Amino acid sequence: MSGVTDLSTGHGSPDRAPAEQSSAEHASTGPGGFTRRALLGTAGAGLLAGAGAGVAGAVALEGRPGPAALPAGPAGGALGTARVPFRGEHQAGITDPAQARVQLAAFDLAEGVGRDGLRTLLQRWTRAAERLTAGEPAEEFDNQVALDAGPCSLTVTVGFGAALFDKAGLADRRPPGLEPLPAFPGDALDPARGDGDLFVQIGADDALVTVHALRVLQRLAAGTAAQRWQSAGFARTPGAAARPVTGRNLMGQIDGTNNPRPDEEGFAAKVFCAAGGDQPAWLAGGSYLVFRRIRMLLDHWEALPVDRQERVIGRRKSDGAPLGAPAGAGERSPVDLSAQGPDGTLAIPADAHIRVAAPAANGGAAMLRRGFSYHDGLLPDGSPDAGLLFLAFQADPRRGFTPVQRKLSRGDGLSRFLRHEAGGLYALPPGAPPGGYLGQQLLEG
Repeated sequence: MSGVTDLSTGHGSPDRAPAEQSSAEHASTGPGGFTRRALLGTAGAGLLAGAGAGVAGAVALEGRPGPAALPAGPAGGALGTARVPFRGEHQAGITDPAQARVQLAAFDLAEGVGRDGLRTLLQRWTRAAERLTAGEPAEEFDNQVALDAGPCSLTVTVGFGAALFDKAGLADRRPPGLEPLPAFPGDALDPARGDGDLFVQIGADDALVTVHALRVLQRLAAGTAAQRWQSAGFARTPGAAARPVTGRNLMGQIDGTNNPRPDEEGFAAKVFCAAGGDQPAWLAGGSYLVFRRIRMLLDHWEALPVDRQERVIGRRKSDGAPLGAPAGAGERSPVDLSAQGPDGTLAIPADAHIRVAAPAANGGAAMLRRGFSYHDGLLPDGSPDAGLLFLAFQADPRRGFTPVQRKLSRGDGLSRFLRHEAGGLYALPPGAPPGGYLGQQLLEG
């Protein structure tokens, strides 16, 4: 999307298998019983490179490392018992399959909290998150909302905004990659619905599980940090389709086809930070997250005939195949940007989304994207307040999101149908060390 995502490479990934297959997928492990997420972490920079197109060459999460599965029990079926390990080299909720539901929120530190207060909060959040992701009640402030649910693939991911470092007396440890994003053409960002000192992404395959986890974190933060904003999103529920297929966004577009895969060379180097250069040592194994709330102008989009929608994107709407591909080619057919139509014009127009977002046109910039749809009713003018909660993880936004967004916002035909209304940039620390807490590398390193 206009500076946000390549619809053919962005939002989400193929549906996970039906419920009876879900546990097996989540239980995917590598040699020695390690989860595939852990193996990806130890593989370091030798994983997936390049490219994908889309808001910054968004990375598809197809074939991503999946969480381990709990034994089936009284908490429910496969969806309820699936568990994502909380600890690892990287935080959960980055390379793991996008869940059916998400709660996003940001908090601002109270005046005078300082470094010690931040440490205490992160320790409390870590203890709660570790228990909740295992399907256990929190030690404090558990309201029993999710008492009869399993972990439901719950993940809790935490990030730090730029202002946090000054407030906590850590200005000398603020990473250069947190420099403010430039203003892009067409931006209409509401600061009240973006930014923030602390960011949390809470995903699960059950809405009550996500709301419960957020409520616990809110109450643990009381007096230390106040919630600044909150957004809820959704994706296709695992098992909703008869077979694993790439999902669609609210424009009805298959969304997530050509994203890079975690088993491709250079993946980790594109997504996760490594010590060296101007990256601080405490951020090694962490990542940067760009958040954007992007409203889709659905009334205008839906007024277009399907063939015009296809020309805006550059793909057939029915099967996701690139324009110019033969019948039956399918969404994974290679994109031929030189293909011509019967009249000799380009089959994929010059301002088509997949052309402008092609990695070859963006220096190979790539991001790993976990987008969710949102629909918050109608605006005063009667149009839908609906669109995409764009989440892109990358090793350096200065070489990922920023250059691609700049190009898409100026030359992408899809930009006419999108409004960027909120955003944020956060540094995500690596996973909590054994026996430690999220952010310990920053606060005690």
